[in-house]
Amino acid sequence: MPRLLAAPLLLLLALAPAAAAQDMMRHLDLDSPRMSEAELTRGEVEALLAAATPQAPADLSDRSLNGLDLSGLDLSGVDLTRARLNRTRLEGCSLAGATLDAAWAIEADFRGADLEGASLFQVQAPRARFQGARLDGARLIGGFEGARFEGASLRELEGAADMRNQSMGLINAVLRSAVLDGADLRGARLGRANLEFVKLRGADLRGADLSRARLGGADLTGAQVDGLKLQKADVTSTLLRQLDGAPVGLDEARNLERAFRD
Repeated sequence: MPRLLAAPLLLLLALAPAAAAQDMMRHLDLDSPRMSEAELTRGEVEALLAAATPQAPADLSDRSLNGLDLSGLDLSGVDLTRARLNRTRLEGCSLAGATLDAAWAIEADFRGADLEGASLFQVQAPRARFQGARLDGARLIGGFEGARFEGASLRELEGAADMRNQSMGLINAVLRSAVLDGADLRGARLGRANLEFVKLRGADLRGADLSRARLGGADLTGAQVDGLKLQKADVTSTLLRQLDGAPVGLDEARNLERAFRD
């Protein structure tokens, strides 16, 4: 495998289901220039943003911006499709309405960023940091294994699998081992999402939909769960202790007898 990954394989990784993408990542050279270096400076990014107009917004699609400090920039509505943002600092940025579809954001820093209404479809962002970020109404489907969302706002988040378009297998949100302690997920849609070993301690899950989600080993201790939909969710070894409120369909959850309850 050459150090510079061919574009067709990058596209295949972006479009593959999460499990398949994770398997193919084993053959991806994350140290290649395309995945580890930046082709622009912060100053050049700022110049592109300054030259943008409502009719011709800034286009950073397919750009390598790895490792740059872009904190505090206004990237609202910017096209970052297929961009490489590995270990990029985007702390406090405005990314409202931005398109990050098929982007790579391994260990990227989105702390305190505004991603309201942004599209993160088939993003690969393991171990990314979203503490205190705002993702209300965002579309979040892709690989977010081990990402951190403590105190983030994810109201009306769209992370459910679209069962009308699953020709390549289940395309869903993969938040395995992510940390969402204290996060606001009111009304979030995460049906069929992979939430195995996720931490949701003290999270606000009122009115959220986790039906058919994989919650094996997850920790919901102290979460607010009034109206939380859990029909057909797999709750094997899930911590359902000190819950505040009454979830919907808990008696229909799979492996309920293997969950840890008060």
